[in-house]
Amino acid sequence: MMRVKYLILASFLTIAFGVSAQKTTRVNAIKANNYGVIYSLPKTSFEVTLLVKKTTYRKGEFYPYAQRYLGIENPVTEDKIVHTLEDISIMNKGIADKNNSFMVAFRANSLEPFVHLREDGVIVTINADPDPEATQALAIPEGKVPSGNPRNYLSQEALMAGSTAKQAELVARQIFGLRASRTDILTGEAENMPPDGNAYKVVMDEINLQEKTLTELFAGSEKVEYFTHSYTVVPDERDIDRRVIGRFSEKLGPVDADNLAGEPIYLSLVNKTPKVEMPLSERDLKRLENKLSDGIVYNVPGKATLTIEFKNTTLANKEVDVAQYGTQDVLVRRMFDNAKQPIKVYFYPELGAIKQIIQ
Repeated sequence: MMRVKYLILASFLTIAFGVSAQKTTRVNAIKANNYGVIYSLPKTSFEVTLLVKKTTYRKGEFYPYAQRYLGIENPVTEDKIVHTLEDISIMNKGIADKNNSFMVAFRANSLEPFVHLREDGVIVTINADPDPEATQALAIPEGKVPSGNPRNYLSQEALMAGSTAKQAELVARQIFGLRASRTDILTGEAENMPPDGNAYKVVMDEINLQEKTLTELFAGSEKVEYFTHSYTVVPDERDIDRRVIGRFSEKLGPVDADNLAGEPIYLSLVNKTPKVEMPLSERDLKRLENKLSDGIVYNVPGKATLTIEFKNTTLANKEVDVAQYGTQDVLVRRMFDNAKQPIKVYFYPELGAIKQIIQ
């Protein structure tokens, strides 16, 4: 007696984190290719994407005088770069499994059968044009840049000052002068009031810019950038117990799993629909092999719980579909023998599972 793996089938949902789109190609099943099209089923891979905030701090030239002249309590006192982990997303990136390639063979009397395949050969539809696949990705916020070169706004007196201390004092006075001018305009007491709304906005924007730029000489400046970094995990049929998929460093940002400069990012994957081995006779095994060889094979993914942890914090804990944890079934070929009204089949390309059958 031989043993094969058997799975009690359950309904499934596509992974909620989003899917990626690839171009598809229509392949007609015609006499030249013996009415057959070779296709692949995907295996599950997970793309874990980090949204990272990179903040570059630059100390101001007059930071030792920030408290004395402007009352700034915590100025930037050293140049440094700080990375923070802002968000995380997990995407099912089903990849072609060349060990699960099949030929869908149609009968010669079928009505112009065709198949849509992804660029990597994964089946998308049969006898139907594919639906557009929406992509979902982390939104990258807009960054922040320093105000500009403060020396463009220094008064002649400040530029000619003989010492840093004196220069800081004069720049502080210049900042207070800008604040006073803004207050006079706001209260309508300025000698030369802007003539209209547009002029008012231009003047106020310029005053605010000059004040902010000069204040950075004392408080320091920040440049904020956002970027993403991804790690890919391809599970096999076994559970994953806190695998280090990457690391994250405050100084360096995302780094490889073997770079001990960063704190580990752990991924766990626990199969919720384990397969049960059941004995099959030689006759039953042959019947199963014949079934898989004469029809359209598709995946029935299994369920799993995916968890991402970082610094003793759970960043994600989701139920996902995993092709490697599931089994396969077959659409029998005679379903497609109708010469008048061909059956349309839509697949989840990232899973290799059937999405919809239309007759």
